[in-house]
Amino acid sequence: MAIMSRRDFIKYSVYTAGAISLGTKVLGANERVNVALIGCGGRGNFVARGMTEHGAQITYLCDLHPERLEKTAKFVSQVQKRGPRLVKDMRDVLDSKDVDAVIIGTPDHWHAPASIFACQAGKDVYVEKPHSHNIWESRKLIEAARKYKRIVQVGTQCRSGAYVISALDYVKSGKLGDIRIVKVYNLKPGKPFYLGDSSPMPGGFDWDAWLGAAPKRDWHSRIFQSGWHKFWDFSGGDMADDGTHQIDIAMMLMGNPGIPSAVSCSGGRFQHKGDDAETPDVQIVTYEFDGFVMTFELSGYPRYMRKTTGTIRRSDEFPYWTQNATRVELYGSELMMTIGRHGGGWQVTTSGGKVVDQMYGRVPDAEHRQNFIDCVKSRKRPRGDVEILHQTCTLVHMGNIAHRIGNQKLWFDSKTERFINNAEANKLVKRQARKKYEIAEQV
Repeated sequence: MAIMSRRDFIKYSVYTAGAISLGTKVLGANERVNVALIGCGGRGNFVARGMTEHGAQITYLCDLHPERLEKTAKFVSQVQKRGPRLVKDMRDVLDSKDVDAVIIGTPDHWHAPASIFACQAGKDVYVEKPHSHNIWESRKLIEAARKYKRIVQVGTQCRSGAYVISALDYVKSGKLGDIRIVKVYNLKPGKPFYLGDSSPMPGGFDWDAWLGAAPKRDWHSRIFQSGWHKFWDFSGGDMADDGTHQIDIAMMLMGNPGIPSAVSCSGGRFQHKGDDAETPDVQIVTYEFDGFVMTFELSGYPRYMRKTTGTIRRSDEFPYWTQNATRVELYGSELMMTIGRHGGGWQVTTSGGKVVDQMYGRVPDAEHRQNFIDCVKSRKRPRGDVEILHQTCTLVHMGNIAHRIGNQKLWFDSKTERFINNAEANKLVKRQARKKYEIAEQV
């Protein structure tokens, strides 16, 4: 969870003057891309090591936690001879001429600020999903990417999946007929979440910097160790964590239809009521688009639901769709398509479950990373460009806002990116960041 140090943080809110003079470094087709990892958690480590498979050199590792830095350094040293520099302060990465691009693997509440600062510093960005904590931050990241002419790829890797691209072609062919209902599933098992007793804070750890824009609270090791997913200050729950992927597949297959005009939500902490988590373990969201309705269903309790297994992701095999936790269903007037996430492939069926067409799938992590490296060199926009993903990210935030203000139905103005006649909902479009951790209005 590597974050910029609190020291002189405000410098990066007004980084603009220096960034404008940086210009865009153009890399040759065979030139090595120097990459820094900001946030040495499990996913960040995986993406960073994967980048080396596409010719990148990891030059910096940045994290507030010294043990994580050392562990990641050993992990990276297995695949490259030159050891990366280890730093705690994000500014050391952003100021370095030995960094062309950064991977943002921090907790969710730092994704947009770190990405914006990187754009301002002249670095390209591969940021894990969701790329923002709220709708306003997502818009600011688009503005930064365009203003400083940076490549910003969001880690929704299914956008690069051959089987997903094939499914899109199938939808475009019109064989499914008119699609009026799209169902997105994130029906996973789960268990209660309790903070329990906290272990001591590591020596030299800057908890205030880790909190960043989030409200001040006391250190708790359980929050630091992935428990942050359960709290609104840091995350959007499992809808933002896992559900983003399936929502994005649905949006891609429907032609990136923009922002829906209305959203409604039902749900809450039903199965694990009374534990310490804030985010729902049951959540059903309905989005009203022009010409079709999309639903999103989330659970955090049925033990028989499973994500697509590693075996299926690597094989010519389909999941048992009924108990596949992470799938999307498109209901056409002629045929129905079911597609899995991160592999699993897709099948098109007619009456009685008869399979009409199908394609097996593979995990597209490598393709998505390669697309990023290619775009850093070519300066073309990537498949997971932040402006495309703004639609998906906004849907996630809309659904959570509808839940947080009492499971209401809300109407949304996509031009102003504000809810219509609902002040309570609009308060959650942008967070009230703590001083020294604000994103400037003019990025």
